Amino acid sequence: MYAIFRTGGKEYKVSPGDRLRVEKLAGEPGATVEFNQVLAVRRQTLTLGNPLIQDAKVQATIVRQGRSKKIRVLKYKASKQYRRTLGHRQAFSEIQIKEIVTS
Repeated sequence: MYAIFRTGGKEYKVSPGDRLRVEKLAGEPGATVEFNQVLAVRRQTLTLGNPLIQDAKVQATIVRQGRSKKIRVLKYKASKQYRRTLGHRQAFSEIQIKEIVTS
């Protein structure tokens, strides 16, 4: 059994028990979150939404909040002697999928 849901502008394929990193969610570690934008669910047969499945949700628990490794962003213009270096650390929430609920 699996489901495809959308959060943070991205889509994820998950099964119960999976752990994954998503865009930062509001809540402390141990909090329960629900994702209502479910695009597809597969049990014995595949159910597709148009575009979403009504009354379907994915329940998960926030395991931890964190920030990923720093990336460097470089802007450069060759003939103008222009150089700028920036850094960025993206915040994330690591979640564990509890169950996939459909009506």
